Amino acid sequence: MNFLFLNSARRGWGGNEKSVKLVAEALSQEHTVIVGFRAPHIGGRFKTHTRKLPFLFELDFYTIASLVRIVRKHRIEIIISSKRKDYAIGGIVARICRIKNIIWLGANRKLKNTCFNNLIYKKLADGIIVNARQIRNTLFESPFMQEQNIRVIYNGIDTEALKKVLREHRQKVSTVRDFTITAMGRIDRNKGFDFLIRSFARFVSANGGIKAKLVIIGNGPFKKQYELLAKKLGIDSAVRFTGFLDDPFLELCTSEVYASTSMSEGLSIALLEAMYLYNVPVSTYAGGGVKEIIENGVNGFLFNYGDEETLADIFLKLYRDTHLCQSLVVQAHTSVADRYRMQKVLDEIIDFCRITRKSQ
Repeated sequence: MNFLFLNSARRGWGGNEKSVKLVAEALSQEHTVIVGFRAPHIGGRFKTHTRKLPFLFELDFYTIASLVRIVRKHRIEIIISSKRKDYAIGGIVARICRIKNIIWLGANRKLKNTCFNNLIYKKLADGIIVNARQIRNTLFESPFMQEQNIRVIYNGIDTEALKKVLREHRQKVSTVRDFTITAMGRIDRNKGFDFLIRSFARFVSANGGIKAKLVIIGNGPFKKQYELLAKKLGIDSAVRFTGFLDDPFLELCTSEVYASTSMSEGLSIALLEAMYLYNVPVSTYAGGGVKEIIENGVNGFLFNYGDEETLADIFLKLYRDTHLCQSLVVQAHTSVADRYRMQKVLDEIIDFCRITRKSQ
């Protein structure tokens, strides 16, 4: 099968981009895959055939015309559009070339009943891939959604690469002393890192002599502000901001807990990777089907956004009870090892694409 992936992101490198990259590169082993991108720092990460295009707006005629030529030259059968702007552009190109356009949707947001959304999600989309049942259920609340066009396919993780990481860093993991909590993502308001920092401050002040550290991986507009917050709370010596890391796996290998404290979030691939690397996941209930991954108290913990006391208590419980912590990390690893295996995800994507291609 011949695929064209579209990603018009201008900045950043997040879970959406990483998920597209993993799937596109895995598919390229047996299929023709081309990735259309806008930003060089995004396109340069793909180990597939790529094409840089402007993606200026939804009716960017130059981008549309260029994509039509690519589709016809490479006999593309399926377009997979991963950003809102791409949904329109990919749909228009698909209609011109009489092929199928599948939307890749990872955010849990209710769609307003507008003419534009009706056009994008009903007229220009032949299928929609979501990574959680909760997102699918939210989409069903929109009157223009058709149940048969939506497929839940969980994000895949590269378990073979993660196995290699565990082998290579096993010695380094064994030398870790301090109880470590790791978090990762773009440092903006939505990720809730200020909430995390305040909760961590409550935790370390709960009892004297606690040796713990918080590692925050990523860049963003609020990095300096949150560094100042840690200093104001008197915990700056225990909080480390790494900036963006191409390879965050060593940090994940040397931590006990992975914290996801977002106000709203899709199904976080970073959370899945952290669980595979033997971290206890602690997460807000924020969107994206996290309850489909974490069973509270069995393979991690769930809490409400903004509840600093509960999150601090979770940290303290894991810090004091090493047997509980070890039990949870094993359960966390086991719960994602097979379910989110990349080959399983690829099989489901290919099956959905074949069904969509045959549909009228």
